Amino acid sequence: MKPGLVRTPSRIVSDRAAVLIPLPVAGAYDYRVPEGMELAPGQFVRVPLGVREVTGVVWGAAEGDIDETKLRDIAGVLEIPPLPADLLRTVAWTASYTMTPPGAVLRMAMSVPEALDPPRVETAYVVAPAAASDGVRMTDARKRVLDFLADGRARKAAEIARATGTGAGVVRGLVGRGLVRAVSVEPAMDVPRPDWRRRGPSLTPSQESAATRLRGQIAANAEDKVTLLDGITGSGKTEVYFEAIAAALARGRQVLVLLPEIALTVDWLRRFENRFGAPPFHWHSDVTGARRRETWRAVSTGRARVVVGARSALFLPFSDLGLIVVDEEHDGSFKQEDGVIYNARDIAVVRAHHAACPVVLASATPTLETVVNVERGRYERIVLPERFGGSAMPRIAAIDMRRESLPSQTWLSPSLRDAVTRTLGAGEQALLFLNRRGYAPLTLCRACGHRIECPNCSAWLVDHRLARKLQCHHCGFAARPPGACPKCEADDAFVACGPGVERLSEEADEAFPGARTALMSSDALRSAAAAEELIGGIRRHDYDIVIGTQLVAKGHNFPDLTLVGVVDADLGLDGGDLRAAERSFQVLHQVAGRAGRGSRPGRALIQTYNPDHPVMAALVAGDRDGFLASESRAREAHGMPPFGRLAGIVVSGRSEAAVDTACRALGRAAPRGGEIRVLGPAPAPLALIRGRHRRRFLVKAPQGVRIQPTIERWLRQVPMRRGVRIHVDIDPYTFL
Repeated sequence: MKPGLVRTPSRIVSDRAAVLIPLPVAGAYDYRVPEGMELAPGQFVRVPLGVREVTGVVWGAAEGDIDETKLRDIAGVLEIPPLPADLLRTVAWTASYTMTPPGAVLRMAMSVPEALDPPRVETAYVVAPAAASDGVRMTDARKRVLDFLADGRARKAAEIARATGTGAGVVRGLVGRGLVRAVSVEPAMDVPRPDWRRRGPSLTPSQESAATRLRGQIAANAEDKVTLLDGITGSGKTEVYFEAIAAALARGRQVLVLLPEIALTVDWLRRFENRFGAPPFHWHSDVTGARRRETWRAVSTGRARVVVGARSALFLPFSDLGLIVVDEEHDGSFKQEDGVIYNARDIAVVRAHHAACPVVLASATPTLETVVNVERGRYERIVLPERFGGSAMPRIAAIDMRRESLPSQTWLSPSLRDAVTRTLGAGEQALLFLNRRGYAPLTLCRACGHRIECPNCSAWLVDHRLARKLQCHHCGFAARPPGACPKCEADDAFVACGPGVERLSEEADEAFPGARTALMSSDALRSAAAAEELIGGIRRHDYDIVIGTQLVAKGHNFPDLTLVGVVDADLGLDGGDLRAAERSFQVLHQVAGRAGRGSRPGRALIQTYNPDHPVMAALVAGDRDGFLASESRAREAHGMPPFGRLAGIVVSGRSEAAVDTACRALGRAAPRGGEIRVLGPAPAPLALIRGRHRRRFLVKAPQGVRIQPTIERWLRQVPMRRGVRIHVDIDPYTFL
C-alpha cells in the first residue's frame, strides 16, 4: 500500500499495478497483472479485497516491495471508458489538499455504481444481411416493415408497429422467413444536443465586449485562465457566459455549469433551452437513480455536451472538458461540510487547470478571496456595470428600528408596512426577507422558562407550526410539541419566541388582508417540481407578497416585484466568524437586487438596529468595492484569509471524557514555534451534534505556508481511542 499519487503513463507494462479502491483507505493496493492483460491508469477493474471482489481504478504502476507470494491477481477489466487523466489528477490533488484518503475522494467520482455494470439490453430488429425474398409472399404490411428498416438502424418491435401500422406478428413472420433478424441493443438514451448556432438575445455593448473576450479564451484554448465575470444584479451575466458555452460547443468540447440550489434554477433552465434549443443534462440530488446512471455514462462517452449540476458534478468523468462555469461563485453552498470537506469553487479551478480549459466565476458579490486573486493578477476580471434592458438598480434605505414603534410580537415596522401597502396599491409585488426557517427559533415555558432542546445537539428546537412539529436543523430530530412542560408540568404554557418565515407570513396575512402570499423556504419546497410551480406562479403574479429565506436571493427574476423588505438585517452579523460581515453583505445585496428587474423601478428597505454598521452603510451607499477594500484591510491586518491560512481540527465522540482526553494529548503534541500556531482546544459553538461531543483546534499560519504536512505529522503522533474521530477542515468557512 502506498500514497495516492497519480502516475499516468499511456500503458502499464509491468506485471504489477496499483489499484485504488473507493474506500477511505490511505492509498492504492498492489495487484498482480495476469499475463496478456494490458492496463492503463483510469481503467476500472475488478479485484479481490478480503473475501469479496470489488471495483477499483488503476492508479498507476506498482512501486511497492510486497512479496510476490502475497500479491493477488486482478480479476478483470470493465468494458467502460476509463476515468480521464484530468479527473485522476483532480482526485489526487483534492485528497492531498483536504487531507482526505484518496479512496474517499475517488468514491465521489464513482458515485453511481450501477453505471459501471454492463448495460441491460433489449431486442431490436434489422434487415438480415443478404436477405432474399424469393418465394416469400410480400404483403403490403411486410413491404412497409422492410422499407422502414431499409436504413439499417435497429428498431424495437413497438417502434416498428407504430411507424408502419402493423402488428408484432408481421415482424415475427419476417424473422421466421429470414428477411429480418433480431439483435440485442443497449436502450437508446434521449440525448439532448444543444445547438450553438442558434442566435441568442441581442446583447448590450458591454455584454458583447465581455462575450467577445470569453469567446477569445475558448478559441485560444486558454489554459490556466480564470475569469471573474463581475456584473451587478440583473446585468445579464448568464447571457454572456452562454456565449462562452456556445463557443466551447462549436469546438466540440463539453461544458460544466455549477449552480447553487440546483433544484431552484427554473429560470436558468428555461433561458438555456430558449438559447440552445435543448435542455442540459442535470446532476443533483433530485435526479433519479436511473437517470444518474444514464447521465454518468453519457458524460463518460462524450454524448452529454452540457451538464448543469451541484458541486458533486465536478467529479463526473468528462471525456473532453472545454469550459467550467461557477455561477454565484460566492455562494456558501459550494462548500461541502461533511465527508470530503472541500470548496467546489476552488476544485473547479483545479479541475479546469488539469483539463487545460478556462473557468468562469460569475457573481455580483464575489468573495474577497476571488477579488484578491484578481488584484494579484492570478485571475482576470470582466465587468458588467449596468443592468440589462436599461432598468436601474434599486434604491436601498435603512429603517432604524430604534426609532420605530412596534406592537408586541410584531416584526414589520410601520415604515415597512406603509411601503408594502403602497406597493400593493400600485399593482406590484413585494418581497419580505427573513433568513430564518420555521415559525420561531425558540420555544419556552412561560411558567418556568424551560427551553425545549434537541436531545442530540446543543441547539434549541425550531417551531415548524405548519408541519406541527419541533425540529433540529442540525441533526434532523423532530418531535410533536408537548401539551405540558416536561419540567414544571404546566399545561399549554409554551410560547414561541422570535420570528421565522412562517410567523412572518402569519403577520403579513393579518397586516395585508386580501393579499395573496407565497412562502419560499427549503421547508416549503421539497422538490424541483414544487419550486418550479411556485416560481412560475410568482412570475405570473399569482401572488402579491413573497416571504422567504435566502432561497429568494438566488438569481430569480420577477418582473412585477418592486419592493424588497429585509425584516432582520442584523441576523447574519451574529455569525461569530471572520466572514460574517462579508456573507451578510452578499446575501442582503443579492436579495435587494430582486427588486426592479422589470420595467418599474425598485427599492429595498432594510430593518436594522445598527444602521451605522459598515455592512449597512455600504449597502445604502451602494459602495460594494469600498466595503470589500475595508474588509480586506481588516483581514490583512490580522493575517486572516485570504492573507493567511486557517485549518479547523474537530475532535468528536459520544464520550465527552474520551474527547477531552484526546484533546489533552493533542494539545501536548501540538507544534510550537515557527510560523504555525495552534489555538485551542475549546468547545465548539455547537458542542454537541448528533449525540457527539465536539472540541475544536484552530491552526493559523501565514499565506504561502503549506500547513497540511505539519498537521499530518502532528495528528500521527497521537493515536485516537476507539470512537473518537478527527475531522480536518482546510480553509474553514463556518466555525460551528
